[in-house]
Amino acid sequence: MVQVTPWEVAKKIDYDRLTKEFGLAPLPELPKVFNDFHLFRRGIIFAQRDFDRIITSVKEKKPFAMMTGLMPSGKMHFGHKMVADQVIFYQSLGAKVYLNVADIEAYNSRNPNMKELRETAVNEYLINYVALGLDLKKCDLYFQSERSKDNKKSNAYYRLAGMLARHGTFNEFKGVYGEITPGKMTSALLQAADMLHPQLPEFEGGPLPVVVPVGADQDPHIRLARGLARRIKEYKFMPISSTSNIFMPGLKGGKMSSSDPTSYIALTDSPAEAAKKIKKYAFSGGKATLEEHRKKGGDPHIDVSYQMLRYGLEPNDKNLKKLHDDYIVGKLLSGELKNILVEKMTLFLLDHQKKREKAKSKVEKFLS
Repeated sequence: MVQVTPWEVAKKIDYDRLTKEFGLAPLPELPKVFNDFHLFRRGIIFAQRDFDRIITSVKEKKPFAMMTGLMPSGKMHFGHKMVADQVIFYQSLGAKVYLNVADIEAYNSRNPNMKELRETAVNEYLINYVALGLDLKKCDLYFQSERSKDNKKSNAYYRLAGMLARHGTFNEFKGVYGEITPGKMTSALLQAADMLHPQLPEFEGGPLPVVVPVGADQDPHIRLARGLARRIKEYKFMPISSTSNIFMPGLKGGKMSSSDPTSYIALTDSPAEAAKKIKKYAFSGGKATLEEHRKKGGDPHIDVSYQMLRYGLEPNDKNLKKLHDDYIVGKLLSGELKNILVEKMTLFLLDHQKKREKAKSKVEKFLS
């Protein structure tokens, strides 16, 4: 069985097998507005649960919400950017965005220092989100440790989390997550409340479609929340919709890890630092020798430089296809592909870090 939980991911993942084991469904035929977004168009978002509700809401211009969380642990890197891109995309479609800083989960599983967690959330994540295009005025941003200054809303959120505990069992938690701790159980119940509470009367007035975009490692949270929502009788919840995306590979292959700076490019890395990491660590799909590469070609599916371009740094599909085709036949070398990535990365980081400076005052004003 594929080992994929919110805390552990096997290095090599068979996504077809994962889809079957997790009970996910393939994406339905999508309207143009979804295919205009590169993560859908390029198959990076690969599976779903009840996504038809979101498609219908967009088509009929009916209210819906999008909920996601960010883990304030380490630097924000390009794997995290994929989540931010989806948040901003759904906001552009008219979704009410619920953005949760999972500081309780981080405290229980990563770093028992709440002050550091808040500083990381603000400096590494919120500023980057705003620089990427998030409109905080159209966003319900909150920390798990402090849901709201509105007592009715705050009470409703924590009451829901507490009541959900009655409707889960230890064996269920163990079956979904594997070996767990009380802290992880608490965090999981809070995450279920995060996903469900937009439908409470105190928030959006009642049941409505809510989409939660996740990486495949977070699907256990979705399954648990959907199960708890079916069992609790005091509330009438519409089933949570979700999408699952494939993992962006780390520079050295496998998943990007916040604990290994050589596995990722951070959004605060300088262009020089990023270039050095790419040239030194980016896993190549090329052959061992120039002669062999020219003769047999490379493999773009495992080449990290190509994959980072595919995940959005090359926005033009025709340009991306040419790189793909030239690499496969050996016309394009691994070093040349790395140089293309360095050029695209440099342009992105220079522009993004200028936007970060402007975003700082917006975040400070919003949080004050």
